[in-house]
Amino acid sequence: MKFYIVMKKILPIRFLLSGLAIVLILGGALAFTVKNDRLFILTKNIDIFATLMRELDSYYVEEIDADELVTVGINAMLEELDPYTEYIPEEESEDFRQMTTGEYAGVGALIGNRGEGNIVIMPYTGFPAQDAGIRIADFLLNVDTVDVTDKTTAEVSELLRGPANTTVQVKVLRDQDTLNFDLTRKKIVISNVPYYGKLDDKTGYIKLAEFTTNASVEVRRAFEDLKSQGMERLVLDLRNNGGGLVNEAVEIVNLFIPKGREVVKTIGKLETVNYTYKTTKTPLDKDIPLVVLINESSASASEIVAGALQDYDRAVLVGRKSFGKGLVQTSLPLTYNAQVKVTTAKYYIPSGRCVQAIDYAQSRESGEISTIPDSLRKEFQTRNGRVVLDGAGIEPDEQVDPRKYAPISYTLVAGNHIFDFATEYYYKKEPVDNPRSFAISDEDYEEFVKFLEGREYDYTTYVEKSLEDLEKYAEKEEYFDEIKEELEAIKSRVNHNKEQDLITHQAEIRRIISGEIASRFFFQEGMIASGLDYDEDIEVAMKYLNNQDLMQNMLTASAK
Repeated sequence: MKFYIVMKKILPIRFLLSGLAIVLILGGALAFTVKNDRLFILTKNIDIFATLMRELDSYYVEEIDADELVTVGINAMLEELDPYTEYIPEEESEDFRQMTTGEYAGVGALIGNRGEGNIVIMPYTGFPAQDAGIRIADFLLNVDTVDVTDKTTAEVSELLRGPANTTVQVKVLRDQDTLNFDLTRKKIVISNVPYYGKLDDKTGYIKLAEFTTNASVEVRRAFEDLKSQGMERLVLDLRNNGGGLVNEAVEIVNLFIPKGREVVKTIGKLETVNYTYKTTKTPLDKDIPLVVLINESSASASEIVAGALQDYDRAVLVGRKSFGKGLVQTSLPLTYNAQVKVTTAKYYIPSGRCVQAIDYAQSRESGEISTIPDSLRKEFQTRNGRVVLDGAGIEPDEQVDPRKYAPISYTLVAGNHIFDFATEYYYKKEPVDNPRSFAISDEDYEEFVKFLEGREYDYTTYVEKSLEDLEKYAEKEEYFDEIKEELEAIKSRVNHNKEQDLITHQAEIRRIISGEIASRFFFQEGMIASGLDYDEDIEVAMKYLNNQDLMQNMLTASAK
């Protein structure tokens, strides 16, 4: 640097310009060389891969499946990058389209495997399976002429799907009866808003489960309907919403934020992926008190919505820290109708923060999942000056601990005992009038306890698990003989009693049973509605919505 300053003082200007030109030429040549080197390395390795495949096809002792082998190779290569960069072969392109658009042609039923075969888990409201009378827990026997009792869930789903307006015959076993249904496939559009309603006379609730095509339209319709019913405040539920289309997230933010505001900015290696998304419309309601629910499974587009509303101090966020996915994927076409979904950018919400929690480059080097240390997280500010941090998802304004269920409850659900009892209840009892207010009676619970007789549902309590761990460590460190008697005495005192646990945790178990029964009569909507009055996150949301001073204090810098 000193040499340059001195030379600048004594050299004629033409020599200086000539020198600058030489530097520019050399710099351009160097950049050209670097680019050429990268192209050479790329071309060389592609050639090696193609040569390897030809030689394997010629010389390997057995016939190889080239499609399968190349797919395995591509997937292994992409695993070195991040979990969101994916290869989509031609035969999976339709599934990928359905995932991103929420559309497919079929009968409109979610199915799952119960070990002994596939059953209907949930027929979607208003689609062929439900309209024809197919119900939850129907056991699938045949699809057209194909016996599906030993088929995988994916294979059965493939048989049920097909072009719209084509017919398919489905045979099911219901209790001891064999039933046949002739269904006409139709275009299935899975609702982004599986449920909305009113929590009380003034409070609306919208459950947003996806960000596929028309998500913002569905939220708008739900909002307008609730407003016509007298809604004066709103809870928007983004829990367990893994994200989707960015433009839908922007449109949903625009329902509550004025026109012309930045919602999210994408920044990547190429200029073509750099873009700032702004609100473009007059908001639906820029003043209605708003609480947004998030949790550890709220990701991507959910984090854009929650983060933008937090950055503008437009909503109070309640729940748990979100997933932390600040990466943007772009689908690129490949030859032979294949595609690759590749991470092309990171996104930044209005305060300037990126919510990405995992450093995949560092993780590759260390071999372990690497997150950003708290000490390296940067501070940003919301519009009102509240401090927010980057690098670890969206943190709620008020944290609510996740609900913990008793081990017996987990076991009864996992063992399908509650599922089976709800199915039996549906066919034996009177219809449920209102899923929101429905609760099983004392007599119903006694029937459930009898229903469990002879069924296996053993489990290990948290205390028993802790004692097991203590016993293992004591044996390793040779303390076991000294404390063996004390351990046995404690174990005999804490050994669980299933019958007693059915009494101790009765309230919790009854709520789960009531929700499962509600789903038999009202499907997905019933399952959601039945749990609203026992939801701790909603209780906290209502605390803010019922106290506007508390909400305003939370949304100002002085509260932090």
